[in-house]
Amino acid sequence: MAEFRVASISEIADGASLRVDADGLRVVVVHIGDNWYALGDRCSHAEASLSEGQVDSEACAIECPKHGAMFSLLTGEPASLPATRPVPTYGVRVDGDDVLVVTP
Repeated sequence: MAEFRVASISEIADGASLRVDADGLRVVVVHIGDNWYALGDRCSHAEASLSEGQVDSEACAIECPKHGAMFSLLTGEPASLPATRPVPTYGVRVDGDDVLVVTP
């Protein structure tokens, strides 16, 4: 596993997301309260960028902007159609002001 600094905590507001690159992977990092999540940034249904979708803080999910599929920030599993396949999840660690994504 490897860690990559992708942002500072001030770059991602609470309830927001940011598209980043980590070791050549397109990743969306999401900040909700004290929690940080990282998923593959491509919708498994239509390849749209999840970072352009809405974050649902209550459901702990992110919505694909193209067709509205919701993905769990915890597991990457689709929570609604039309998506039926999960997106990859990655670890996130905050070290001081740095947000780091952990890749396999």
